[in-house]
Amino acid sequence: MTSQTKDRPWLFRTYAGHSTAKASNALYRGNLAKGQTGLSVAFDLPTQTGYDSDHELAQGEVGKVGVPVSHLGDMRALFDQIPLEQMNTSMTINATAPWLLSLYIAVAEEQGADVTKLQGTVQNDIIKEYLSRGTYICPPRPSMRMITDVAAYTRAHMPKWNPMNVCSYHLQEAGATPEEELAFALATATAVLDDLKTKVPDEDFPGMVGRISFFVNAGIRFITELCKMRAFCELWDELCQERYGVEDPKYRRFRYGVQVNSLGLTEQQPENNVYRILLETLSVTLSKNARARAVQLPAWNEALGLPRPWDQQWSLRMQQILAFETDLLEYGDLFDGNPTIEKKVNALKEGARAELKQIDGMGGAVEAIAYMKSRLVDSNAARIARIESGETIVVGVNKWATGEPSPLTAGDDSIMKVDAEAEADQLGRLAEWKASRDAEAVQGALAGLRAAAKDGTNIMPPSIACAKAGVTTGEWSDVIRAAFGEYRAPTGVAAHASNRTEGLDEIRADVDAVSQKLGRRLRFLMGKPGLDGHSNGAEQIATRARDCGMEISYEGIRLTPDELIDAARTNEPHVIGLSILSGAHVALTRSFMLKLQTAGLGHIPVVAGGIIPDEDAKELKQLGVAKI
Repeated sequence: MTSQTKDRPWLFRTYAGHSTAKASNALYRGNLAKGQTGLSVAFDLPTQTGYDSDHELAQGEVGKVGVPVSHLGDMRALFDQIPLEQMNTSMTINATAPWLLSLYIAVAEEQGADVTKLQGTVQNDIIKEYLSRGTYICPPRPSMRMITDVAAYTRAHMPKWNPMNVCSYHLQEAGATPEEELAFALATATAVLDDLKTKVPDEDFPGMVGRISFFVNAGIRFITELCKMRAFCELWDELCQERYGVEDPKYRRFRYGVQVNSLGLTEQQPENNVYRILLETLSVTLSKNARARAVQLPAWNEALGLPRPWDQQWSLRMQQILAFETDLLEYGDLFDGNPTIEKKVNALKEGARAELKQIDGMGGAVEAIAYMKSRLVDSNAARIARIESGETIVVGVNKWATGEPSPLTAGDDSIMKVDAEAEADQLGRLAEWKASRDAEAVQGALAGLRAAAKDGTNIMPPSIACAKAGVTTGEWSDVIRAAFGEYRAPTGVAAHASNRTEGLDEIRADVDAVSQKLGRRLRFLMGKPGLDGHSNGAEQIATRARDCGMEISYEGIRLTPDELIDAARTNEPHVIGLSILSGAHVALTRSFMLKLQTAGLGHIPVVAGGIIPDEDAKELKQLGVAKI
């Protein structure tokens, strides 16, 4: 293949955003100058869950895992000097996707962009939020309505925009097997398309099928992952043709972006993660017929904390070397006709079809949420058990754990630290925004949104009007909450012990002995305070405590410190565990420990876990935490 016919490389992205819109804008422009060809926006948890930065639940969370966007001014600052008409932007946003897309449209119009030329994606996949990531707001049915409202609006006004990324990425992070990842993602896509079919003309529906994209994960077993991507392509083509009658092959094409696996990145010997990331990248780039359209790579040190610009640059350079220095893009598909690959692909397809049949028998993905959640918790427990037993080798963790100290992690600046003043700065600008806007225009726009939510009108036009009027993220979300209600997803954690108790005899005997001395069964309360929805660890701790013979109490994610205190009063635990992975561990733990003492429950030992740097661990112990 000559250089003239060499394939175009995929989009190079870096998932990024932190502190403030201004700081994130500087990061985006720096990354674009280094050769990044698309943007991938990470929003902070208050923005993802529909709260303004000044809400009680946002305390300690502002700017931690992404950029705070509370209003049009924030979105304007986020994309300052970035021409949106020329950009391809992916926004990882779900429950508040209609709102963030509305803000994006408003900023694009301010820039003078032709909205019909805007390219990009809102993730807009709420089912996987119920299953794995936790940034949902409303119950499934009205949430599905908003997803397809976005799709119907983009069909009419933004023909180059992908209205949904069916996201299997977080399913694998939650423990999904390849077959489960395939089936649960395709079941989600089916649920959305079934609803969307009622909202667009029949002649436009095949084109809308063609605009549905996917966002997948790629783990370290890169041959299996390569086969999984080929299975995805074949199953999607099959589903589009047989279920929806889509005849044009271009509308049946499986279009996907990817972030390679973060679950497998290790805190121990983190420099090894560089090799893991590279190998995982091969699984989504080697096979031409199943190659990703966009790739974003995590940084090698994400298990330690927030990566620095240099760390993100290292991941970007990996993509660029693969695309431009190697001959990867000069050849056709290297695996067509390979019997070993075909055998594995067919096995994955059969396993996925069996799962899909089970889900369809329950009435589809929405009705099967509790089933899928329980499967993920069980699969993740099995994955962890394989690591603990040594069946699955993780270099530097359960094999060859001794090694030389890494110079890459030395020094106080080895990870990025969010500016301590960033939250105060955000709160100050939010107060100024609220004080300076036209209150009458805000109330009028909110009234229009309220009416649309009630009467079934597409939610996008009034949301765009709200954006232009100066409505905030929290105000938009409050209307949605009032109209549709709030939801608490199933935890997937059963009260009764599983059959995975092999090797636990000794600790179960210890639990029995302690329980006998206490005069009642040892009881453990697992808490997830704050807005952090990454519950995989909390679920596994709760299930393992249960399997060790303890009584457990775990009520799921997004509990306030006051709600956890109430749970402690009711359940009378002997130990309380706190799991916080958002970086808000100091603020949330400080609040909880103070309230625990005030409630007269300070005698209960508290164990805290998460991504907690050594310096923060010392501070938590000073607050009274018994163990990190």
